[in-house]
Amino acid sequence: MATPSGNRRKDSDKKVRSEKKSTGRTGSADKKSSGRPKPLSEPDPASKRGTRGTSRNESRFKPAPDSEKKAAPRRSPKPWEKEGDDRPKRFARPGEKFGTRGKFYRKTEDAVPKRDDGLIRLNRYLSNAGIASRREADKLIELGLVQVNGKVVTELGLRVDPNKDLVKYDDRSLKPEKHQYVLLNKPKDYLTTNDDPEERKTVMHLIQGACKERIYPVGRLDRQTTGLLLFTNDGDMAKRLTSPKNGFPKIYHVETIEKIKGEHIDAIREGVKLEDGFIKADEISLVDGDPRQVGIKLNTSKDKMIRALFEHFKYTVKKLDRVMYGSLTKRDLARGRYRNLTEQEINFLRMIR
Repeated sequence: MATPSGNRRKDSDKKVRSEKKSTGRTGSADKKSSGRPKPLSEPDPASKRGTRGTSRNESRFKPAPDSEKKAAPRRSPKPWEKEGDDRPKRFARPGEKFGTRGKFYRKTEDAVPKRDDGLIRLNRYLSNAGIASRREADKLIELGLVQVNGKVVTELGLRVDPNKDLVKYDDRSLKPEKHQYVLLNKPKDYLTTNDDPEERKTVMHLIQGACKERIYPVGRLDRQTTGLLLFTNDGDMAKRLTSPKNGFPKIYHVETIEKIKGEHIDAIREGVKLEDGFIKADEISLVDGDPRQVGIKLNTSKDKMIRALFEHFKYTVKKLDRVMYGSLTKRDLARGRYRNLTEQEINFLRMIR
């Protein structure tokens, strides 16, 4: 006896068989029309409907033909890029240099050459004669206190010949002084200045009688800093020695109350940014393995920055001594004493450019 559930099962089987027959007929028709089954790499066009690239959006995103494409604008040729030059453009042509802005440049033939006629500015002449510094000499010239070949000069920038022109100041003839170079081992409690309004001790008291010419300290040392200090009346050399770009080396002996950590020594070697600027040690190491003493080599002349460098890491500087100034040392030079440089030492300083 057939049950209702059995009838429903038979009906569903008939529907499945009829669907399979219908799909089989349509599949065979497709195979006859195409001749071969479609490869899997070809997507069904119906699946693209409503997306970019369909027939609805095809005209909108259709690429422009090659004839309508605009060529990229050509840059104007550089002065050194002439026709027929097949050399690589990343190299400079003869007579050219590669500048810091990434461009080649050529020195023009009509460039003004550096003056080498033996003439010097009048304020420099007065400074070499020991009258005053160049800035103070300009004031003396403006006041009409200087004569050149019997004529009063008030114009700044005048150039004179030291071997031919006659220069007078306060009705007395002037001659350029001989350059003097004196090295002092500075002690504590002395100011690096020519004179002090409070009448405190200055380094000028220590070099009295060193020479008859008027000499000045090159750079400065703090009142509590000891060590080598150079004096001269050679303004050009003093300017070269104090210029940061020349990298004139100096070595300091630093002693602190606290022990200096190795990580702080590495930080000083890498460089530290302070309020007065960036400071970096060329070399730094412990003295005889003592963690409270280090030797540090720097190019700066500001000993205050050295103190600030160690105070930045919470160290108290007990002693700061400049032990080397270029190739000059404290050998056979007691504290508070001075000596004149040898000709060999002077020639070495003259090579600093």
